[in-house]
Order: sequence, then C-alpha cells, then structure tokens
Amino acid sequence: MELISSAERNQLFESFAEDAFHLELRDDYSVPDEDSPFTSWLRGETVDYSYMEPWTRLIRCVTGEGKTVRRVRVVTEPHTPYIQWEHATTAQNEKAGEEIRWLPRHRLPEGITFPVGGNDWWLYDDRLLAVGHFAPDGRVLGSELIEDPNTVAECVRLRDLLWSAATPHPEYKP
Repeated sequence: MELISSAERNQLFESFAEDAFHLELRDDYSVPDEDSPFTSWLRGETVDYSYMEPWTRLIRCVTGEGKTVRRVRVVTEPHTPYIQWEHATTAQNEKAGEEIRWLPRHRLPEGITFPVGGNDWWLYDDRLLAVGHFAPDGRVLGSELIEDPNTVAECVRLRDLLWSAATPHPEYKP
C-alpha cells in the first residue's frame, strides 16, 4: 500500500470542486511524550493556537470559494482528554468555515460497519478517499488514496447517515 504524507493529502484541497468530508473515529490523536499544544493544555498552561493557522487559512480559502468542508467526530463518552481538547478548540475550525458535528459512539445507528478497516478518511467530491493510517503509538503514517467506486459509494452512504445522526458543534454538550 502506498501512502501519501499529510502535506500531500492537504494538496487535495486545492483540487476538489465542491465538498470535502472527514470522518474521525479515534478517541486520541496525540503521540505519547510529544511536546505539543495538547500537552501544554493538559498541564493547564496557556496555549498558543497559531499552530492551527496553516489549516484555518486553507479552510478559509476553500470555503471562501463556496466549497464545503465537513467533519463528523465519532467519540466515546465520557471523553478522553484529547477529545475534550478537540472540543475546546473546535470553534476555531468552525470560525474558519468548517462544519463539525459530534456523534457519541453509543448513539451510532444500529448495524453500522465502518469501511476501509475502520480507519478515518477524507472523502472528496464523492469520488476520492484519503484513508488515514496510524502507527500503534498514534503517529500518523500517511493516507492511502482509494478511487474504487464501490468503496467510495459505501463511504458516501455512511457519510450521509452519520451526518444526519450527528449533533452540530454549537448544540453538542459533552
């Protein structure tokens, strides 16, 4: 399996025409012992969120062109510290133009099976998937590009189902 880097995956935002959708399924995206804004937040220190600027700039540009960027976070309740931190920072994503919804795992529609090995994925224009792969310690390994019509169709179906079942960020109270 060939993987592209996060930077290469972000370049896909320059070429999609209408909609980018991200499904997040992990309760922790941190890397152990990493010195990061998340670690600072855990310690109760002031966090400089300027690290988000490249992402929020990209999202402002894309949504400014009339494209949509959406995300559903499937989470376990009670939340892990990482999900608590994500919830606390989500307003910055939304201010940039992303639409983010939350779906507690215990509220998943019955009978759901997650395609592509249960990995997170980005879906671009209902035609291209960038499936995230992670090391056992949580490090991002890269994304696998998939254009198989059957796999993409299953992800489109799941996106629509989860989007309608999830709670918009402003209404979600952990």
